Amino acid sequence: MPDDEAEARWTDQLGGDDLAFVKRLVLASGSLKELARVYGVSYPTIRLRLDRVIAKVRLLDSQESLDELERLARIMHVSGKLDAEALRALLAAHRKVLEKNDEPNQDDRGG
Repeated sequence: MPDDEAEARWTDQLGGDDLAFVKRLVLASGSLKELARVYGVSYPTIRLRLDRVIAKVRLLDSQESLDELERLARIMHVSGKLDAEALRALLAAHRKVLEKNDEPNQDDRGG
């Protein structure tokens, strides 16, 4: 079933820590307070973690076609491993490389 395959893709791309977090959230009946107790951290820490997992799932589940580098950079950003300024710089440099690769060279233009 194509729909089942599409639904499974985002779970396949989440890391083990994120999948364990989602599993614990389900087992805690969605209670962030209970999850904070299980992990031994504060509620705001759990909320931040959940927000990051949600952002990853949205990114992975989006219909936007991203190349591998852009997808990885965006996932690193929503995971808190890459700040916004670094993300913008990497994506700008990546776009320049892609544009350069798309430009016809001298031989292709008959020159």
